[in-house]
Amino acid sequence: MLKTLTLAAATAVALASNAVAAPRGERVTFASHGEQIVGDLYLPEDMDAAKPRPALVVTGAWMTVKEQMPARYAREMADRGFVALTFDFRGWGESGGARRQYEDTSTKIADIEAAVAYLATRPETSKDRIGGLGICASSGYMVTAAAKDAAIKSVALVAPWLHDAEVVEQTYGGKDGVAKLEAAGDAAEAAYRRTGKQAFLPAASLTDDRAIMFKVPYYTEPGRGMIPAWRNEADPAFWRGWLTFDAIQAAPRLHQPFLMVHSEAAAIPQGAHKFFARLTTSKQELWLDDVTQFDFYDRAAPVKVASDAVAAHFRATLGNAGEAGQ
Repeated sequence: MLKTLTLAAATAVALASNAVAAPRGERVTFASHGEQIVGDLYLPEDMDAAKPRPALVVTGAWMTVKEQMPARYAREMADRGFVALTFDFRGWGESGGARRQYEDTSTKIADIEAAVAYLATRPETSKDRIGGLGICASSGYMVTAAAKDAAIKSVALVAPWLHDAEVVEQTYGGKDGVAKLEAAGDAAEAAYRRTGKQAFLPAASLTDDRAIMFKVPYYTEPGRGMIPAWRNEADPAFWRGWLTFDAIQAAPRLHQPFLMVHSEAAAIPQGAHKFFARLTTSKQELWLDDVTQFDFYDRAAPVKVASDAVAAHFRATLGNAGEAGQ
């Protein structure tokens, strides 16, 4: 069923503090394709060991670590009664992997599947009530994983970055712009294969125009995305794999109930509309007025509205968080 909701712009402006409570729960580790993954498991304050809860794997934007926007949303979900797992993908943050700071789409999809499998082993978790919450770029990874992994029972996306070849050209300067980025990535990959050494660029910068994200907020702001746990570097060899990744192809194969929260003022809404139109499963969308991509990451008002909608979706599709499950 298609249900479209709107929100007045005034309610989507973050006026409150961005401070959040200290993480509850525990540091966890599990394996993905022979490498150690490090994560944080967030638990509701009223967790009852005799009553396993619906649980969520929460993933964030490209080039990020678990302490950034995934942590914010995992806390929000735990506050609403869900068990929530965030983790560093292989090559990022505290997790293993020899090749660092490399945005590899296939690796990240596989790591989501490993996280879901791990979450199913936890005593706090109802193994048949696991959902996936993807934010920004990891939305594409989440829906691709969900399209082939029956263990993911429900999906929600916040500010999803969903592209195919057409949207890539619209976003990255047409065929010529895409070709230049692919050539730069290919040169970096060739150098890596020749020398075994990675050559990094800044992931984000206000002053260095070589940065993958130049003159962007959040990542360049202390107290927001610029945190000690985040290494501000990226391996530019990722470009071809990223630009040729097609997240929209997963839409007709997705069988889980689906919710998307987005804004026309956020990144590539055309990709989100295209994805949503191709879904054949039960689907809902919530579009907020005048909320930027980065506001969705940590601004109080948009995060609350998005989190309320996501929690309602998962309660409806996975069951109430206080109910016992298998």
